[in-house]
Amino acid sequence: MGRLFGTDGVRGVANADLTAELALGLSVAAAHVLAEAGTFEGHRPVAVVGRDPRASGEFLEAAVVAGLASAGVDVLRVGVLPTPAVAYLTGVLGADLGVMLSASHNAMPDNGVKFFARGGHKLADELEDRIEAVYDEHRTGAPWDRPTGSGVGRVRSYDEGFDQYVAHLIGVLPNRLDGLKVVLDEAHGAAARVSPEAFTRAGAEIVTIGTAPDGLNINDGCGSTHLDLLKAAVVEHGADLGIAHDGDADRCLAVDHTGAEVDGDQILAVLALAMRERSALRSDTVVATVMSNLGFKLAMEREGVALIQTAVGDRYVLEEMKQHGYALGGEQSGHVIILDHATTGDGTLTGLMLAARVAQTGRTLHDLASVMERLPQVLINVPDVDRSRVNSSAELAAAVVEAERELGTTGRVLLRPSGTEPLVRVMVEAADIDHARSVAGRLADAVKSSLG
Repeated sequence: MGRLFGTDGVRGVANADLTAELALGLSVAAAHVLAEAGTFEGHRPVAVVGRDPRASGEFLEAAVVAGLASAGVDVLRVGVLPTPAVAYLTGVLGADLGVMLSASHNAMPDNGVKFFARGGHKLADELEDRIEAVYDEHRTGAPWDRPTGSGVGRVRSYDEGFDQYVAHLIGVLPNRLDGLKVVLDEAHGAAARVSPEAFTRAGAEIVTIGTAPDGLNINDGCGSTHLDLLKAAVVEHGADLGIAHDGDADRCLAVDHTGAEVDGDQILAVLALAMRERSALRSDTVVATVMSNLGFKLAMEREGVALIQTAVGDRYVLEEMKQHGYALGGEQSGHVIILDHATTGDGTLTGLMLAARVAQTGRTLHDLASVMERLPQVLINVPDVDRSRVNSSAELAAAVVEAERELGTTGRVLLRPSGTEPLVRVMVEAADIDHARSVAGRLADAVKSSLG
């Protein structure tokens, strides 16, 4: 069996890759592993379980709840809520475990199971490995040690979670949003109720799209992966800005009043300066990945904000932030982590903070986002090559050196082997798009000749 856990839980096509049996077995295994680790010692264990609106989430939730309760864990079912809400409630309720059923921005047929440890933090890699090993051991026949009688877990709905989470979001805002008109695209996803409620309570006038989930339409032509609807709605309604989330609302992208996209790098830049102004940007440092636009790096240098860059993936951003106590980090995709108020990326919180900055300054989002200029970025995937030799090929290294010399300080080259496919990603940034395409094309040819 290949490794089940990826960078963001276990994910696959629901009822094909991710079956009810797998969800149940992983939940039982998680309960046993955490019990062995001493997490439940001295008290009756409690888990928070939530999901996004996918149709498959209904049977997968039932399987997870059954597995946990059969292992002696009491379950609080919070229903359809964003991933960051489940993480928050896991922490604030003192639960021993959180489980979110979602495939984030993926299409509706997919789903996923993500576990949170006590406090709402991502499970440590070694615990995920242990859960997978225990699941595999019992899948092949070893019997479980099962509680009986009063030892089985009890299950109840926890409807208060919605209001608790919204109150938390409003409570951490630095100022209200009165006077702003905001269009919200909720991707027919987990924030379809939460985000409109939070923005309204914060004082904004809202227009909503993507707020009618039916179990089948999540991320379908809307949300953070399809911004055209939002762009058109912002212009049509004369709104100050638009906010888009993905299916589980751990991401946020934005649109300014002209209908122009504001990506994760620009959002990070705006929030970094806002947080520094109120002394909330610890060490005057922001964390991002190596895929962040060079324009973001140049802007932070100009503004006197230090930038720490990590490998691609929000898990690496979060690890760096937790290790050194940084307060803000994220990715170009809009996965923004404000660690003082959330243990994971929180799209609704990010959108609220961005809108709060517009309201507080009286400046347009277009003006605020202009603190950085996005340099043209070209990405070419080169398939059917030996990705393992990216860092050892002398011929390829020479081609990269020549490209970097040609681009100088106004451009950048990044070669990255795919983690899942036999291909290498070539990314080039330059002040001019044609120049970026030319350099990227030559480097792609060099990858083919060197690694093919």
